[in-house]
Amino acid sequence: MIERTVELTTPHGSMTTFICHPEREGPHPPILFYMDAPAIREELRDMARRLATVGYYVMLPNLYYRAGVMELDWRPDNPEVRLRMMALMGGLTIPMIMDDTDALVAFLDADPAAKGGAIGTLGYCMSGQYAINAAARYPDRVTAAASIYGVKLVTDEPDSPHLAAARAPAEYYVACAETDVWAPPEMVAAFREAMTSQGVNAEVELHPGVEHGFAFPQRPAFNKPAAERHWERLFALYRRRL
Repeated sequence: MIERTVELTTPHGSMTTFICHPEREGPHPPILFYMDAPAIREELRDMARRLATVGYYVMLPNLYYRAGVMELDWRPDNPEVRLRMMALMGGLTIPMIMDDTDALVAFLDADPAAKGGAIGTLGYCMSGQYAINAAARYPDRVTAAASIYGVKLVTDEPDSPHLAAARAPAEYYVACAETDVWAPPEMVAAFREAMTSQGVNAEVELHPGVEHGFAFPQRPAFNKPAAERHWERLFALYRRRL
């Protein structure tokens, strides 16, 4: 495995980005991996490595760089850090992250280790919406987009993911938890109906008996069968489309 951390220049500052890909000769299909609310940590880097081991060029950017934050040392029993996390998450918008996506795409297009053409995206929690909107931002490039227990999938905004998904020919995988205050059943049902009514190529999967965060090994909600199921679906999606 080849790993490195680079500083990407955006209109808003310097965005620290972790990159990993196989050591064997490339180029490798790229995946943009958007972090969840608790920020960059080794748990996410390990997940990026898991993607890279099967042949992908993975970019994991720090989306909190505007606030000068890299790692939060987040723990569910620390109310001060939780408040800080909520403020950071609330300070991001889809247009901001699409600007960041422009910088990511420009970098991978100039890196011989990354294969040109099709791009995959992946977002957990707060970033599911970003993974979907990246497909609308780059409809001729993003062919596979995945949202894992993503929040705000259906809103009243024009860039709501349930509308953005229809603006790109990508294939989508949207995994949701049966118990999730951030993505309640009615939101999942509305998103699924929107995908069907708009003819979007999307698999919306509700994982029974699990909670928000089920795919993260270090989270109390971790559920190994559901986590492995989501990996299987991700690998199948990227294998088909990248």
